[in-house]
Amino acid sequence: MTLSPASHAISVNPASGETLSAIPWASQQEVDAALALADSGYRLWRQTPVAERAQRLRELGAALRRRGEEMAQTITREMGKPIVQARAEVAKSAGLCDWYAEHGPAMLAPEPTLVEGGNAVIERRPLGPVLAVMPWNFPLWQVMRGAVPILLAGNSYLLKHAPNVTGCAALLATLFTEAGFLPGTFGWVNATNEGVSQAINDPRIAAVTVTGSVRAGAAIGAQAGAALKKCVLELGGADPFIVLNDADLDMAVKAAVAGRYQNTGQVCAAAKRFIVEAGIAERFTERFVAAAAELKQGAPDDESTFLGPMARFDLRDELHAQVEATLREGATLLLGGSKTPGAGNYYPATVLGNVTPEMTAFRQELFGPVAAITVAKDAQHALALANDSEFGLSATVFTADEALAADFAARLECGGVFINGYSASDARVAFGGVKKSGFGRELSHFGLHEFCNVQTVWKNRV
Repeated sequence: MTLSPASHAISVNPASGETLSAIPWASQQEVDAALALADSGYRLWRQTPVAERAQRLRELGAALRRRGEEMAQTITREMGKPIVQARAEVAKSAGLCDWYAEHGPAMLAPEPTLVEGGNAVIERRPLGPVLAVMPWNFPLWQVMRGAVPILLAGNSYLLKHAPNVTGCAALLATLFTEAGFLPGTFGWVNATNEGVSQAINDPRIAAVTVTGSVRAGAAIGAQAGAALKKCVLELGGADPFIVLNDADLDMAVKAAVAGRYQNTGQVCAAAKRFIVEAGIAERFTERFVAAAAELKQGAPDDESTFLGPMARFDLRDELHAQVEATLREGATLLLGGSKTPGAGNYYPATVLGNVTPEMTAFRQELFGPVAAITVAKDAQHALALANDSEFGLSATVFTADEALAADFAARLECGGVFINGYSASDARVAFGGVKKSGFGRELSHFGLHEFCNVQTVWKNRV
């Protein structure tokens, strides 16, 4: 019998084209069963003391470390992440568990107010089961950075993962069980788009979190809004990387290459539009192209590989179409620009020069190993170009002028600004965007509080 994406979630090894698994989509009855379990799990879990929830997170971090190589190999096999980067993703996720276990309980403590006599406090209560629609590019980290604070707050978490990383989803569910989480507190359902709609419209789901494309976020956000459900959206971006004339060129080139090509360029908050002031543009471009050309592309299970295959064949086709469109619009091909032949889903490190604001590579997100370089007349022109986007996730500024960097940070329209360093996410600070990059925040106390009922408790008010 021939299996198709219409009936199964199909996982394909992008390095070889081999089909790894085909999991039937969940039926309406199976979605309902998952919702019932998430609801029953929540009603028990919310009564669990915060200290015990934190201990479960410590056990989860330990389980991740015990089975870290298995998880890393699963990530590499299913979506092509180079194995060294996959191991780093596992280690980062385990560290996230530790951080919230240590610091999270204090963030949920009653908060005093300015009401006289201390007769009013703020309590943070759980909302209920949270539906999470997650992508494939960080199949562990992007689940964990939402699930860990959501669960610590006393909610349950129901995962609908990307169909090409079902092995990661199944292993994650096993790890939560091994860590002693109550049945239903963390669940996974292999739902279709219709199943997602079913869940959103079910009264047992209290809120929704989505990481993915603008199209997916708009569709799911609209359904959540119609159902009056809280929603957090992280929808990617076309992040600017600004290099001004006084920048440390060595540092800027090193950060630019790492920031663009990590995870084979498949990062929401990766640098994508390189906006370089005219006085340094030629030298930066020459060195950037040379450094990108040195990146080793190869089998993702080879520890020396930096660029693996792209995760999905259709997205490689889409990326190549964006490159070709930008070249037709007048850009210059400086490196790469053609699909790597063979069975694997490889695309080389690619650099486009002379990119202007009306071109495809400037206006759209490039979700793969392609960099677009635009020359700015001066610093203020660079700032204007950076803000000339419908996205607003993060931005990078390289300059030796600390006052100017601070001024840029205040005026850049995005959720995160990185000065003399490339973008990253960290448990200790908030992550999220504005404009079409979405709304709401993950990580730090902001992510913990996103899915809490902020309840005011008054005493003796007569």
